[in-house]
Formats: sequence, structure tokens, C-alpha cells
Amino acid sequence: MTFGEKLKSARLALNLSQIELAQKAGITERSIYSYEQTGTFPKSPVLKKLAEALGVSVSYLLDDDEPGEQAIFDQDGFFESAKKGFGYKGEREAREVVARAAALFAGGDLDKEAKDVFFQSLMEVYLESKTEAREKFTPKQRAGRRKKVSEAS
Repeated sequence: MTFGEKLKSARLALNLSQIELAQKAGITERSIYSYEQTGTFPKSPVLKKLAEALGVSVSYLLDDDEPGEQAIFDQDGFFESAKKGFGYKGEREAREVVARAAALFAGGDLDKEAKDVFFQSLMEVYLESKTEAREKFTPKQRAGRRKKVSEAS
């Protein structure tokens, strides 16, 4: 399924008109029509709004493969891990990383397995980086650095 077909299918599954989806996502009805009928892709912030309004993931909307295929990359598990380990801010950052990375593949011809491997690697690197940053920059260490800077002044 194409992006436009998935958008329309998800909209109809929720029994929403184009106007209702546009209002829910905070965009114009004309934009919805354009995405569904002409195959144009929205920019990343709009794509996120559409996904949220429809209750689907950004990668679902962008992936041309059928939704029934099993993915190596567990997107929901990744977001949950980010939330558990780093709070709501960590989850929000993780969603932004995935949305931006997913936009790289829009309209491309990379197969689903390669995309899943990419996203699995991205997930691992993101969580490792956040953990290392937390260990390196604990609140106690930051407070000590601020004290040293103020003493040097």
C-alpha cells in the first residue's frame, strides 16, 4: 500500500471524513486530499500529527509493505524502553528520531528487512547513547562543574 492508501484506510477505519481528520491533525482538508489522491508526502511534523490523529505509527504510514508483516524492529517496545529509562522527554526524543529516520525512506526501494535492521540498530545506538550521557553527566557532576566555574570567576 502507498502512503496515500494507508492514510485513507486508517482514516476510514476510524470513520473520519477528510475534514474531521484535518481538524484532528490541525492541518487543512486540502492537504489530506492531496496526500490521499496525489501521492505527495507531508513534512515530518505534519506526518507526526497525522500518525497521532490516526493512532498509528509514522513508520506504518511510510512503509509501502503490507502491515501484516512481522518486523524485527519493535517500535512500540523502543518507545516504552525510552520512556522507562529516560522519562517522557526521552520517549519524545525517540519518537522524533524514528520519524526523521523514517522520512529518509519515503518513496525509496529498500526492502523491509533492511529497513528493520536499520531501525533496530538506530534503537540500540539511541538507548546506549542516552545511558552513557546519563552516566557521564549525572546531576551531582553537573553541580560540581557549576561550582568550579563559579569559583574560577
